[in-house]
Amino acid sequence: MLSPVLCSDLAALEPEYTEADVISTVEFNQTGEFLATGDKGGRVVIFQREPQGEYNVYSTFQSHEPEFDYLKSLEIEEKINKIRWLPPHNPAHFLLSTNDKTVKLWKVSERDKRAEGYNLRDEEGRLKDLSTVTTLQVPVLRPMDLLVEATPRRVFANAHAYHINSISVNSDCETYLSADDLRINLWHLSITDRSFNIVDLKPENMEDLSEVITVAEFHPHHCHLLAFSSSTGTTRLCDMRARALCDQHAKLYEEAVDPARRSFFSEIVSSVSDVKFSHSGRYLLTRDYLTAKVWDLNMENKPVETYQVHDYLRTKLFSLYESDCIFDKFECAWNGTDSVIMTGAYNNYFRMFDRASRRDVTLEASREMCKRRAVLQPRRVCVGKKRKETDVSVDSLDFRKKILHTAWHPKENIIAIAASNNLYIFQDRLTANGHHNTPEIQSAPPK
Repeated sequence: MLSPVLCSDLAALEPEYTEADVISTVEFNQTGEFLATGDKGGRVVIFQREPQGEYNVYSTFQSHEPEFDYLKSLEIEEKINKIRWLPPHNPAHFLLSTNDKTVKLWKVSERDKRAEGYNLRDEEGRLKDLSTVTTLQVPVLRPMDLLVEATPRRVFANAHAYHINSISVNSDCETYLSADDLRINLWHLSITDRSFNIVDLKPENMEDLSEVITVAEFHPHHCHLLAFSSSTGTTRLCDMRARALCDQHAKLYEEAVDPARRSFFSEIVSSVSDVKFSHSGRYLLTRDYLTAKVWDLNMENKPVETYQVHDYLRTKLFSLYESDCIFDKFECAWNGTDSVIMTGAYNNYFRMFDRASRRDVTLEASREMCKRRAVLQPRRVCVGKKRKETDVSVDSLDFRKKILHTAWHPKENIIAIAASNNLYIFQDRLTANGHHNTPEIQSAPPK
């Protein structure tokens, strides 16, 4: 998977775009046939994989609208913070989407037939004059152009005082969690008027507040286990079998900070921005500002693997703090076999780390490269003055271009990269003998 990638068939966008067009979340469904993106304008775009392997737009709908909380005089943005797919059980597809305050359950279904020949209504749906109805007829189904409908089935609201940062569907397929800065709530998918608070970190006096929840995630196989991370760099594993309120964790994953490297920025850069269980359920992948770490669930004192994502930024922390870039929240992802991890960086770079060989590669998601249908060459960021012609100096990195949201196909070497308002889908193709060739990568049309 660490071989170069090729990008093609990327629909060109105009350089100008609005803030509402920026992609804020990317998520494959359980089979990888569908890929959903959400943006800051509250829209959800679903891509479907065609038989040829390319992803094309399947459905687009408005999930959330801007709202105003009159009691708190607070504007509620329509931005989609997270999307999570529910496991498929019938031809229709279900997904959860959330903004800062409200979670919605959507049903996405296809319709290629329509009923005709109603007794009491005409073809426009208007009620007939009953005095004109003299005979009864059996309605029939007529073929029609395929129509993809997205309908809201549930609205889960008024349960969070703070901004929702994550949602996660439980492996029991009946419940899910929603987490904000201080609380985690457990919902049943069929009940919208109440939820159960399972984690509450709010102190009696808000002046005593020392940490906030940054992300929460259910275990992929055990419905009683969940993990949540905080701004202090800790990740807690909770067991709902032990007690109803999970304030007391079962395990705490924390790495001691080297006193020699402690600085004003140590606590800020140690804040965990994303947590992902491995597909096997054995490991936890966490991402903080500078590193990605793999934890064995059975070992709490230190990670089994630590990967430096962009260690060259340690000398730039002050300027990154002044520009607020130090608070950027990068996501991370596992490949289908848990052998490679991926995460984003600046300058539209994203990084991959092979866990077995410890090899890593830096690649760039760029519209210019896709236009030329050129092979994406590995990138290298150089700190010193001596560098190759193809190297990029750390001083020339564009911190406005950042890869915050990534997703990996659950079974194949297909990755989705969100860069501002562009969506890139890279697919690693194999030769006839099963070996990696210069992979052909197609890109779905961006929003």
